[in-house]
Amino acid sequence: MKNEVVFITGSAKRIGAYTARHLHSLGYRIVLHCHHSVDQVTTLAEQLNAIRKNSVKWVQGDLCNPEQLKNLAESAINAFDRIDVLINNASAFYATPVSNFNQQDWQALMGSNAQAPLYLIQLLQKQLKENQGVVINMVDIHAQRPLSGHTIYCMAKAALVTLTQSMAQELAPLVRVNGVAPGAILWPDNALPENEKNAILKQIPLGRLGCEKDISEAIAFLISAPYITGQILAVDGGRSIANPSVA
Repeated sequence: MKNEVVFITGSAKRIGAYTARHLHSLGYRIVLHCHHSVDQVTTLAEQLNAIRKNSVKWVQGDLCNPEQLKNLAESAINAFDRIDVLINNASAFYATPVSNFNQQDWQALMGSNAQAPLYLIQLLQKQLKENQGVVINMVDIHAQRPLSGHTIYCMAKAALVTLTQSMAQELAPLVRVNGVAPGAILWPDNALPENEKNAILKQIPLGRLGCEKDISEAIAFLISAPYITGQILAVDGGRSIANPSVA
């Protein structure tokens, strides 16, 4: 894997950063991406390059701005002159009650979760085909069971599911396209009350919160699984199959 290059959007923090560390430990070269989190992405790149010299570079850009996506894709390619894996990880997530959402909410949520993955696949398809590459889209179990008050986000993730399945057909047989659908992996940055946390945990058959390792290992599996495409792998402790009357 020493020559293979993985481009991960939204990889300065949280699951994206952990996935970058995990894939780097497996021997991949990594192209990190951030929009505002320059300090975090710089630190992560320095740490990983200290482990293996010249194995990590980073690019910056607004995924919700279509005019920036072409330059972003070109910068990602130029980092190591190839792309083997595209991981569409970046995602805006927040509530949009029907009474007060606006165009900015639509652009932020649809832009990061659906529009950017579509355009990046288009812009990187030549590289991915040449290298018989892989696309991994970060979906969500709520694409199938919408989360109340989060209509635009759930619409965007549902679109990403369709994109995954459609591109798996259109780019076959040279490129495989799959999705990972996390459940409750990390608590949001804005702390939830304990009663809400406990209510969520009761919905999970395995009875615990997941972690970044669970997602990064699922991604690594899908990258290396040569006969799997067009699939959405739920990594949720069984939450998506729990009894709806309970969940």
